[in-house]
This record gives sequence, structure tokens and C-alpha cells, in this order.
Amino acid sequence: MKRILYLPAFLLARLMPLFGKLRQAWAFTCLQAQVGTRVPTSVVALGAPEIHGTARIEFGESLYLYRDLHLETQGPGTIHIGDRVVISRGVHLVSFADIRIGAGSMIGEYASIRDANHHYGGQQDLRHSGHSAKPITIGRNVWIGRGVMVLPGITIGDNAVIGANAVVTHDVPAAAIVAGVPAKPIPSRRAA
Repeated sequence: MKRILYLPAFLLARLMPLFGKLRQAWAFTCLQAQVGTRVPTSVVALGAPEIHGTARIEFGESLYLYRDLHLETQGPGTIHIGDRVVISRGVHLVSFADIRIGAGSMIGEYASIRDANHHYGGQQDLRHSGHSAKPITIGRNVWIGRGVMVLPGITIGDNAVIGANAVVTHDVPAAAIVAGVPAKPIPSRRAA
């Protein structure tokens, strides 16, 4: 009797890695079907991202895409994701102009990177009032923390770090560490 009780757990333990690989293959297939460009086979998708709008998205090699991503391009907007980028769960990338993410960068959970704002005022509903868009450029090897908001027109230099929940309202120089609302430089605490 005891052997029968252990058999399902044993089989389950053997089959779980297979289910994970099948889920990743399904997510990759769904991603490829939604975008008009080639998605490299080295991309690991843990869940199929929500793709909205024109789907003008370019994917680099060896990306790691977590679940629940929202990728949207409208009008002439494009998203370019460099090689070896990690995009964590719940990230929103919304482009009406251009968003570029450099190789080796990591974007933390629930970050929001949007290159456009709604026009405000007048008699029209806000939803139909149009947008003002300015490109966003994120350099190579940038670490964007959980819950960060990057506003339109921002450039973040190579090797910069953006602290969790920061709102980036101004350009960030290369190798800078910024945090807060609005994001401001913080001193480095490197050991001597």
C-alpha cells in the first residue's frame, strides 16, 4: 500500500520540469505569433506577454521575460530590447515614440516605462485627447528597481542604478545611483 502512495509523488516530481518546459514553449509560441518581427529562440518567456497596438517590438538574444508583461506600441512607437535583458513580472513598456533598452539591463517587478503622456484640458475625454511623446533611452547594464516609473524623454546612462519606487523625471548619468520621488542622486557606499 505504501508504494502506491509514493508513486504519484514520484511521477509528479519527474513530470514537473517537463510541464515547465512546455509552459515556456507555449509562451514563446504565443509571443512569436503576436509580434511581426522574429523572436530569437534564445528568449525565455515564463508567460506570454500581453502585446497591444502595432506590435513594433524588437527582441534581442537571451532575454528572460517573466509573467504578466504589458508591451504596447502605438502609432510610430517602437520598443527595442537589447541582448541579455531581464524584464521582471508586471512590467509595463508603452511606446508612442521609441523605447530602447540596452544590453544586460534588468527591470524590476511592476516598473512602468512610458514615453508618452495624455494631452490634458479642453472638452474632449482624456482618453481621446491624444498624446505627447518623447523617446526613452536606457543604457547598457542598467538596474531599474521594483516599481520604478520612467517618464517620457528620459535617458539613463550605462551602468546606472534606479532605486525601488523611484520616479525618474530627469536624465540619469552613466554609473549614477538615484532614488526617490523625484529620483535624485545618492552617494555611493563603496568599501575602500
